[in-house]
Amino acid sequence: EKIAATIISEIGEIDRFNHPKKLVAFAGVDPSVHSSGKFTATINRITKRGSSRLRHSLYLAVLCGCSRNKKLKVFYDKKKSEGKPAKVSIVAYALLLKRKKMYLDLA
Repeated sequence: EKIAATIISEIGEIDRFNHPKKLVAFAGVDPSVHSSGKFTATINRITKRGSSRLRHSLYLAVLCGCSRNKKLKVFYDKKKSEGKPAKVSIVAYALLLKRKKMYLDLA
């Protein structure tokens, strides 16, 4: 309940985000791509812009959900089997906010 309350209070009116990518950017979990000329990095990190409280709450929500939600557990296990570290696997699920269906479910 505390995590949900924090997420709701940090997002505020969800109507102010006219696209899911804007909500992801506000949370600071959007990937940053480092490139220079012909070089594009293969290892990218999240930008960590925006609300650190929202980012932390989303991380905790996914972490807690791994033991309760079968779809989340399957996604997490898939990322782990691909060789991703635990934290990267958890943040990858938070990035799924970009999908329009999940975004609309929040509204």
